[in-house]
Amino acid sequence: MSVPLLPGVNSDVLSTARLRTHLLSGPAGGRVPVVFLHGNVSSARFFEETLAALPSRYRGLAPDMRGFGDTEPLPIDATRGLRDFSDDLHALLEHPALGVGEARVHLVGWSAGGGVAMQYAIDHAERVASLTLIAPMSPFGYGGTKDLEGTPCWPDFAGSGSGTVNPDFVRRLGAHDTSEESDTSPRTVMNKFYFKPPFRLERAREDVLVEALLKTRTGPDHYPGDPTSSPNWPTVAPGTRGMNNALSPRYVNVGAFARIAPRPDVLWIRGADDQIVSDTSVFDFGFLGQLGAVPGWPGAQVYPPQPMVGQMRAVLEAYRANGGRYSEQVLEGVGHSPHLEAPEPFRHRLFAFLAEH
Repeated sequence: MSVPLLPGVNSDVLSTARLRTHLLSGPAGGRVPVVFLHGNVSSARFFEETLAALPSRYRGLAPDMRGFGDTEPLPIDATRGLRDFSDDLHALLEHPALGVGEARVHLVGWSAGGGVAMQYAIDHAERVASLTLIAPMSPFGYGGTKDLEGTPCWPDFAGSGSGTVNPDFVRRLGAHDTSEESDTSPRTVMNKFYFKPPFRLERAREDVLVEALLKTRTGPDHYPGDPTSSPNWPTVAPGTRGMNNALSPRYVNVGAFARIAPRPDVLWIRGADDQIVSDTSVFDFGFLGQLGAVPGWPGAQVYPPQPMVGQMRAVLEAYRANGGRYSEQVLEGVGHSPHLEAPEPFRHRLFAFLAEH
């Protein structure tokens, strides 16, 4: 890494049968494992401050997912939805060097990482002590669905997948653009959408996270993936490879989380002003069409804005009806990154939740 880690945070690379995973960990000594899962176009470094601040009884572990940070950039099979990431995590937790053994782990997932945490809980419920979901993606994927049950707007899930991503943003990621010269530069996108403006990190820390963004591997096997055209509005549909296709509702449906057993408690923390995961997301074609920003919108009966927050609440209410417990906490004046924008309120809630379990 070109920028030193914060004091007490360590960096390792562990090889499993699946891939070589880069891992950040908090200060040594804690025995209770807490695993932090980052979101799309980010890395474990977005959790660095949280790792450093964890109470001493916990052992914070934050892997870079495949295609991000310093983990081996093996291809992402989008047809498996989030299962490549869930299987990668399970292989990592089985690594003898971590010493996790059969211990249950606390999962903390941000954005797409929240979806990965839910998928892992579906796959390995007996290994999960608790879940904290930070501004999590909808359980029915990103884009292209129209109701609380995740019904697709079109049979081919048009309006989701890699074709929805701005190509100039992808180009600038690949070119390692650190500037603020454009609305599509990674630095501008982070400050405008990851956070609620006018919030900005101190410049040196902002530079660290921009560097982390620029480690995102781009291309058809990674971010955003291979696009496919569609006869349906907005004329793009998910392909079969890469990150944003893996987030498409064509391949992602973690609604089965409502039926897992055993049922770990869930803490859901989100910002009131999140522009990325929202019932009025500025990255959702249904909402953009409603605003008139994308021509040819077929109307609210056919393609309404995706109710992302409502979909998560519906799944968690079904979880509660089946005997699970969850708490939804909303931070006012905060966008998509509560752990960075409001670290003290976020940590107060997270650490109290962990202490209860």
